[in-house]
Amino acid sequence: MILHRLHIEFIAGKSLQDQLRQGLVSAILAGIFPADEPLPSCRKLALQLRISRNTVALVFERLQEDGYLVSRPRSGYYLHPAWCQPEGGALPYDDPAPAPQAPEWSERFKICPSNYQASLKPARWMNYPFPFIYGQPDITRFPLEQWREVSRKMYSCQRDKHWLRDQIDQDVPELIEQIRQRILPKRGIIARAEEILVTQGSQNALYMIARLLFNQQTRVAVENPMYREAINAFALQGSTIVPHTLDDEGICLTEQSENCDYFYVTPSHQAPTGIVMSSARRHQLLALARTHDRVIIEDDYDSETNFDPHPQPALKARDTDGRVIYVGSLSKALSPGLRLGYMVAPAELIDELRPLRRLMYRHPPTTIAYQMAQFLALGHYESYLKRYREDSAKRWALLDQALDRWLPEAARSAASNHANAFWVQMPPGINSEHLAWRAAHAGVLIEPGHSHFLGEQAPMNYFRLGFHAIQPARIDTGIARLADALHGRPSRDISLALADVAPAHIATR
Repeated sequence: MILHRLHIEFIAGKSLQDQLRQGLVSAILAGIFPADEPLPSCRKLALQLRISRNTVALVFERLQEDGYLVSRPRSGYYLHPAWCQPEGGALPYDDPAPAPQAPEWSERFKICPSNYQASLKPARWMNYPFPFIYGQPDITRFPLEQWREVSRKMYSCQRDKHWLRDQIDQDVPELIEQIRQRILPKRGIIARAEEILVTQGSQNALYMIARLLFNQQTRVAVENPMYREAINAFALQGSTIVPHTLDDEGICLTEQSENCDYFYVTPSHQAPTGIVMSSARRHQLLALARTHDRVIIEDDYDSETNFDPHPQPALKARDTDGRVIYVGSLSKALSPGLRLGYMVAPAELIDELRPLRRLMYRHPPTTIAYQMAQFLALGHYESYLKRYREDSAKRWALLDQALDRWLPEAARSAASNHANAFWVQMPPGINSEHLAWRAAHAGVLIEPGHSHFLGEQAPMNYFRLGFHAIQPARIDTGIARLADALHGRPSRDISLALADVAPAHIATR
């Protein structure tokens, strides 16, 4: 009898058939079932696992169709001979002891990415009731039915299934055309197909740019505070990072700027402050690049989520000399997990980036690229973005009102209106790290701002508040709790769901 060898903890909300199949396949691959003994009958296994006998029968039938099992009349289901483990061949469950002559990997590392500081959030931030974190859209608003519709049409198509083929180093033409015709014109950019490259998110684009263009002699001008992971990608190449301060018009150019080879900027909404670069400052930056033969990297990461009623055109739209490399994202608002971005640059640069991408991962997943192309072509993306921007404006207003009500000492720049997060400056002497720790114990997550600054004397009285991950109805209460944490008052009573919160962290822009 082998009933005791199979135990499955079923999870509510997931298909019982899928969970049973997964458990059985795992047991088969681990060599748990002997070759000469039948598997438990449908009736016995159903009783043991407390599920329907029909559920077990359907799973057994499909495992037989897929070649995992064979059915013997009046005897039951057995392992297919192809999956029978040789005597003693089952994989061990215990981890093997470390080899006595194992390499000292730390001595072999030529670079140590783990040494670079990053902006972090708890890995289980979604278990906090008041997550004021940036970069995580409300997943309940994802247009699942429209995404499924596109998926069904794509998978049921009887014509040649291009999305199953290896693209080598090319992109899906349909997606390139949608970016060229529907996405870029909204930012004032006119580009040819050969000037566009699809990437696995904007971070991937920045890494490839640095890998191709930067070395130890390269000087890169960056905004300060800045998007930390971009600076990490540049520093990984040994480049010299030259911080530039900000004012209400954006990056402040100095005599030192003339000696920089590249400028990395986020002009639409500066990351993390949300400041919009003024038209005059954009003209000044382009003129400097033209005069001194420099190149600008424009990270327009939130172009699709910008709910400013009158957004400025992209810096790339004013580029008449081919000096601006434009980086954008298709998945920032829709779903960061899709990892779809793109860059626009002169064809000569794209022609060299394409083989570099091929050496890294060949090309982004073709199925996702085709699906996104159809999602764009059918108008689902634009209608979703319209709802997203309307929702963002409402959330922004709620958070703005809550800060005025509960944290009047929290200063925000008027130049950052309509940004997708609030960059908050507290009075001197307030440590945002300590505040974040106290607030987390009350279920409130904020992002301390010191990691966004370059230099040893980073100010500690800044933090960032996102508003897409939190339920709108909880924004006011969450800021009230944050004020309680700041002033040392007992937290207001509200049920918390922090049992599953883990200390692990993940990075964010």
